[in-house]
Amino acid sequence: MPPNYDDEIDFAALALQDPDFAKVLSSTGKLDFHDAKAVQQLTKSLLKRDFGLQIELPDDRLCPPVPVRYNYVRWIESLIDTTGPSYMDKYDPERSIIGIDIGTGASAIYPLLFCASRPSYRLGATDIDLPSLTSAAKNISLNDLSSRIRLLETTSADPLIPLDGLSIEHADFTICNPPFYSSVEEMQAAFTGEGKSKPPSAVCTGSENEMVTEGGDVGFVLRMVEESKQLKEKVQWYSSMLGKLESLRAVVAKLKEIEVSNWAVCCLRAGAKTRRWAVAWSWGDSRPRNDVARGESLGKEFLPAATELTIPISAKNVDEIVEKLNKMMESLDLRWLWKVSLKAGLAIARENVWSRAARRKQQRQDADRGENAKHTKDGDDSDSDEDEKVALAVKITAEKEAIQLRWLRGSDYVLFESFAGMLKRTVRETGG
Repeated sequence: MPPNYDDEIDFAALALQDPDFAKVLSSTGKLDFHDAKAVQQLTKSLLKRDFGLQIELPDDRLCPPVPVRYNYVRWIESLIDTTGPSYMDKYDPERSIIGIDIGTGASAIYPLLFCASRPSYRLGATDIDLPSLTSAAKNISLNDLSSRIRLLETTSADPLIPLDGLSIEHADFTICNPPFYSSVEEMQAAFTGEGKSKPPSAVCTGSENEMVTEGGDVGFVLRMVEESKQLKEKVQWYSSMLGKLESLRAVVAKLKEIEVSNWAVCCLRAGAKTRRWAVAWSWGDSRPRNDVARGESLGKEFLPAATELTIPISAKNVDEIVEKLNKMMESLDLRWLWKVSLKAGLAIARENVWSRAARRKQQRQDADRGENAKHTKDGDDSDSDEDEKVALAVKITAEKEAIQLRWLRGSDYVLFESFAGMLKRTVRETGG
């Protein structure tokens, strides 16, 4: 079972499990977050207990808190799981995944966490700081993961996403914890608590190149956005963590401006105090689940189009409605995979074939050439459609009091709405 970092860490329990952590815990069971060694030991102990990882951390480089980093990792995994070519909407252990960590740092924590939790994942990791890369290489070797993690030294003038440098043709995702601050002065003000009602809650040992960049986190991520415009679908999901809600607002606004229609946002929580935000975007048309793409507690301005819709039905008419829907789908010129036992089906369409005009056209064509077998019953919904043009893919599931629609693929939300409208009319005609 993956660890749950939503609640505060039980320091007493961790001290019992790891004697090294017990040494930095006070007699009252508290941890001094202003003691760099104590904070480092917390990171080491959590990685050891929860993931079987060992790391060494230099005193003059960033010490990454595990909970928020792991929550980011899990979110990326959910994005990958719910946008796979098989339409399964769940983890596929047979699917090989390649990720890129932009600015891996001295710990290489993101590649280590991915490899510890997912055996089929491999990562490329970059950094502009040679001492950090040297430390990262030691941590990778310490955990015998050199065959799955490749490091690359870059410069500030190099692309942030160096596919060629890493010898990667296609990546499934990028992950990034960018420098949050735009200047040394801004960073120092944050660490001294200047302008805040409370001082910082923990020490920070990060170096200037880890903490400061032109334009801060927004400037850094907008560079990624610009690179993604050229790389397009060579990376399925581009992503980054952000330090402030305002930063998320700026990045989402940019994505809308350049007409990216497929993005995802979330609030990364760790315990009661820590909050970060994450954004991901794709130039492809595979749509993640609602709970993954549309982070809770975020306003409408941040959210992408919904990928799930519910059509209420009467419980007493479920079988009749299901039969009617199945016949309707079979009559359309699309690929229809129906599983009777699950009361679930997958519809894959090349275009809008359900409008009145489209159905009349189909009827004329059928009359001219005779009816051909076009549909598959009780098919395997894990089949891929990589070789066919897809305008819309939707999973339809019949429940006791609702028909659930899951938009799996497509670039046009209006088309999804139109398809849902057709199903709603069919339900009404059946007395649902």
